[in-house]
Amino acid sequence: MSKTSFSLTKWCLRKYFIPSSKIKTIKGWLWFFISRIVVLFSSLYFLLSLLFSIVPVPFSAYMLEQQIEHINNADYHQNYEWASSDQIAWQMKMAAIAGEDQKFAQHYGIDWESIKSVVTGSIFGDAKLRGASTISQQTVKNLYLWHGTSWIRKGIELPLTLLIETLWSKERILEIYLNIAEFGEGIFGVEAAAKHYFNKSAASLNLSEASLLAASLPNPIIFKVSNPNAQMRKKQRWIISQVRNLGGRQYLEKL
Repeated sequence: MSKTSFSLTKWCLRKYFIPSSKIKTIKGWLWFFISRIVVLFSSLYFLLSLLFSIVPVPFSAYMLEQQIEHINNADYHQNYEWASSDQIAWQMKMAAIAGEDQKFAQHYGIDWESIKSVVTGSIFGDAKLRGASTISQQTVKNLYLWHGTSWIRKGIELPLTLLIETLWSKERILEIYLNIAEFGEGIFGVEAAAKHYFNKSAASLNLSEASLLAASLPNPIIFKVSNPNAQMRKKQRWIISQVRNLGGRQYLEKL
């Protein structure tokens, strides 16, 4: 960067982030600080997303959240190992899509119909409706945000989902999703899960094993891969049938 460009950038930042003497009202000060915070966080998320489009993710916000929650638990350890897309069996990719987001290849990160159903259900008190989160949204939530039911989080999640859909390919989104998803207490990513539960790499998973892992999502603490209950076995069988209905490995060619 030349001296002129550097000086111009410095001047612009100073003009933008140093409050003007013209701000006299509380509303003006609130607008100043809120708008600058939004710009700072938007820039941070944009740069991180740009970086993660080519670099393996070292850890996620959810991993950090869990580490903090278990800070006084000496027995808690996180097991995380990155696996690139070509090191993950197609069966695992398809099991995740079949179990979590069958419209993954078609939508732009957000399933508006499901969101509409959930909003309608919340108005009329229908607690049985399934969540509206796509794989893209779950990736954003795990990577950047926090867990729990919150409309504020949803409001932040939606633009970030559109951002990663713009910057990343579908294959990259699925790759990161499978690498940072939790498959058991402290077990993050499909590579760590495959080794822990099946003593093999993620590349060697068969459809039955992959579907069992996918059946534990999105709550592997309740639905344990090491001790699957009848409900989980039923979901495993359903995922296997859905993988076949979607066309198996050929579906991935749409991504």
